[in-house]
Amino acid sequence: MYSNEFEKCFADFLDRHEYDDAENALFAMVRIAFSAGWQAAGGAPPQSERIYELLPSVPCDPQP
Repeated sequence: MYSNEFEKCFADFLDRHEYDDAENALFAMVRIAFSAGWQAAGGAPPQSERIYELLPSVPCDPQP
């Protein structure tokens, strides 16, 4: 088990934007490697898709 000082310093490190940048880069690298393996094994390449789509609002008719 690590000391309380270590745990505090580690938590402070995790809260820094540099950690977020590194984590995002690592995730992207793993995803690209997985995609390459997937395609090498005969899988279809990923298709670009919308993340979300805004729906038009529909006015409500007041009930009499």
